[in-house]
Amino acid sequence: MPYRPRALLRRSAPLLLLSVLTACATVPETGRSQLLLMSPAQETQLGLTEFEKLKESTPVSKDPQLDAMLQRVGRRVAAVAPLPNARWEFVLFDDPKTANAFCLPGGKVGIYTGILSITKDETGLATVIGHEVAHAVARHGAERVSQGLLIEMGGKALDAALRTQAEQTRTLVLQGYGLGSQVGVILPYSRTQELEADRLGLLYMARAGYDPRAAIDFWKRFSAYTRTEGGAPPEFLSTHPVDTRRISQIRSLMPEALAEYKRKTGGK
Repeated sequence: MPYRPRALLRRSAPLLLLSVLTACATVPETGRSQLLLMSPAQETQLGLTEFEKLKESTPVSKDPQLDAMLQRVGRRVAAVAPLPNARWEFVLFDDPKTANAFCLPGGKVGIYTGILSITKDETGLATVIGHEVAHAVARHGAERVSQGLLIEMGGKALDAALRTQAEQTRTLVLQGYGLGSQVGVILPYSRTQELEADRLGLLYMARAGYDPRAAIDFWKRFSAYTRTEGGAPPEFLSTHPVDTRRISQIRSLMPEALAEYKRKTGGK
């Protein structure tokens, strides 16, 4: 599901510019190294601020049964997610035309009612929530903001270096830099984060007692929905991996996830 780094980048740039040293971190369980230029406290505060804005501008579902299901699944998945000091909050936004979900830093998860026809039941919903919770645990928001800041600073440095060049030359070079950054850096990292969230989310739903095999069925249904809505761009121009790659990874991880599920459910 799409992460929301743009608003965070606009609000966090002044804070990030105060940092003169880069910070490296490691994503839990996957071991992937990542560059983070903001603290967990800064990230959490930005997530909280943006989430409050969304709740003010977007209708929240008043269906008590659907909300109860969301809270039940959310609590179970969050309980197994290693995110210290998280301020977990799960909100069901009333938008039947939007089949989507998102997570903001610090544990703020939004689910749109339009995706419930695809999740079908609690286990399908656990697939989505596990994926979104994984984004928060892996601090993908802070990573995207950090990448955006570095690219922005690189563009400014390049522009300064080209000041003696003709205007047309400067424009062409900067446009090439922007396109190269988007296709060569931002989009690949987005796909990496999505696959990482799939991997972690699969483990979290299993540890919470939800059958991870349901994840494959959910992504197949989501793929069919995407096709009916006009399809998706080629993977190299997309923030998300193609469905076949996503499902293939989930299948390869299934033995590990099933082992976690059986430990939780007593071997069922």
